[in-house]
Formats: sequence, structure tokens, C-alpha cells
Amino acid sequence: MKKHVLQSLLGLSCVLLMVLVASGCKGAAKAATASGAKMQALPVQTVAVTLAPVPQSSEYVATIKSRRSATLQAQVAGLLTAIRVRSGDRVKAGAALMEIDPRQQMATVQSLRATERQKKALFDFDTIEQERQRKLFEAGVTSRDAFDQARQAYENAKADYESATEARKTQEELLAYYTIRAPFDGVVGDIPVHVGDYVTPALVPGGVLTTVDENKDLEAYIYIPTERGGQLRPGLEVDLTDNSGKLLEKTKIDFLSPQVDTTLQGILVKAPVHTSPELLRTAQMIKARVVWTTAPMAVVPVLAVTRQGGQSFVFVAQQQNGMTQAIQTPVTLGDTVGNAYSVTAGLKPGDRVIVSATQFLVNGMPVVPMGG
Repeated sequence: MKKHVLQSLLGLSCVLLMVLVASGCKGAAKAATASGAKMQALPVQTVAVTLAPVPQSSEYVATIKSRRSATLQAQVAGLLTAIRVRSGDRVKAGAALMEIDPRQQMATVQSLRATERQKKALFDFDTIEQERQRKLFEAGVTSRDAFDQARQAYENAKADYESATEARKTQEELLAYYTIRAPFDGVVGDIPVHVGDYVTPALVPGGVLTTVDENKDLEAYIYIPTERGGQLRPGLEVDLTDNSGKLLEKTKIDFLSPQVDTTLQGILVKAPVHTSPELLRTAQMIKARVVWTTAPMAVVPVLAVTRQGGQSFVFVAQQQNGMTQAIQTPVTLGDTVGNAYSVTAGLKPGDRVIVSATQFLVNGMPVVPMGG
């Protein structure tokens, strides 16, 4: 019995010894592996942080408008009988765009012309009669009273004739309003009416017929928040871009409104636009970046920036513990400058940021700078 117990204890001791030996071997292997990893360093390219002039700007929405833009409205009431153009057509000044049924007005003009002829006939008769009575009075054949009556009839006929002439001219001028003409060379806008519509001169949807815009001498209308009012001044640079960020034109503010728009609570500023009509059109909405100031700031290449959880980082090559390590550094980014970011906080000039193999880096990892 005692012999059996001793054998069991001896076997258990051997097992424990083997476990301890195995554990020691694994620990030594891990230490050797860690030591080997610690000795390896990743070759990387670095660049020094420099200062560059960076514009401090704000982006707004701008509306393109023409300095010559006309809303054509009916000046008379009637049925629309013809539309001679289409939206987008280019027209010359004076070109006929639409026709309003003129028949009733033409009848009025014809009636007034007949009245004018009637008044003219009476005026001619009274002119002759006055001259005849004058000669008879001077010859002593008729009395002064008869001569005065003839002269009074002449004056009345003359006044009636002149009144009829002016009435006829007024209605003839009104007849011209039944043809809608282009006020200047330009592009026809939307045409919301149709042949057969009854149009009126009132400021209602039935009164507006179309628009004509001269697609040159354009301006960008920009509303700036009132809190920026103290920074506004003529001459501020404005970068006009499309929705993809492509620069269309560089211009400058040349007008500041003296009052605040109560609806938008903004201050209207204008900047001239000289881009070709093929790129910009009246009423088009684009982006406008107003440059407030330009100041030197630290800049880093776009390739150096990584993001984690909404925070931007760069890896800075620093000497620590006798070796060069990649130190993950949080930064606050500003506007882009070409292929670089401006940095408002987190870096200083002279720091060397890593621009290659950033996807393989971890904080504290040893690296070998390869110049740059």
C-alpha cells in the first residue's frame, strides 16, 4: 500500500515538472519574439511641417443675376393668340415674342379715326367760314357779332379736331402693346402661358408672360450673416465654385447693402461675374467662398492625415528611448490648400510628419525615416 502511494506521488511530481519546463520554454519563446519585433523598424518617408499663407474664409450660397433682366407683363387685357418664341431662344431687341388679340382695339382705333375725319371736315368748314365772315365784316357787309360767332365756331372746331387727333394717337399707341416685344438682346426665360389664355395687366399669375435676360454683365448675390457685418468691406476676395468644388472664377465684392434683409437676416453683397455664359446662367445657384484674411499657418500633406472615430491624427517621427518612433498626434484641421491641410492646432513648424505606410503604423512603433 505505501509503495503504491509513493509511486503515485512520484508520477505527479514528474507531471508538474514537465508543465513547469514547458511554461518556461513558452515564456522564453515569447520574450525572444518580442525582442525580435522590438528590433525591427518600418522605413517611412517624412516631411517637415512648414508655414504657408492660408486664406481664412467662409462658404455661402450665391445666386447669379443679370444686371439687365426684364419680366415681361401684359399691358393690356385679352386673349393670347400667338407665341412666336420658345424658352431659351436668343432674341434681338424689338423682336416680336407674343401677340394678344387686337381686334377690339383695332375697332376702337378705326372708330376714332372716323371721328377725327368728321372733326377735320367741320374744322375745315369753320376755317373757311371764319375767313369769309372776316372779309364781309371788313367790307361793312356783316356785323361784328356775326364775325365773332364765326370765329368762336372756328375755335371750337379746332379744339374738337385736336382732341380727336390726340385720342386717335393714344389708342394707336395702345395698339402697339398687343404685340409683346423684346426690350433688348437676350435669352427668353420660362413661358408659363399658352395660346388661348386670357391675360391681364394685373400683378397676378395671368399678367406675367415671360422674362428676357441679357446673359452678360452678371453678378453674384451673396447674403452674409449679420454677425459678420463688421468684417465686410469692398474688395474682399470671393471664390466662385460649382457644387463639386471646381473653381469657376475669382472675383471681389463691389457692393454692400446699407441695410439688413429682414427675411434672411443677412447683408446683401454683390460681386461681378465675367465667366462665359455657357458656364453660368441667370438665377443659377453656386457656392461662394468669401476670403476674410490670409495668415501663415502650419500645413501638412493630405496623405499624412488619418481619421479614427471622427478625430484627425498624424504620425510624427520623434526620438524616444534611443530610437525614432511614430507618435500618433491629434490635430485640428482648417481649410485645404492645394494638396495639403492647414492645421490650426496639434503641430508646430519643424515637426516631421510621416507621409508613407501610415496604414501600417501604431502609436510608438519604431520607424526609420527615409528623408524628405
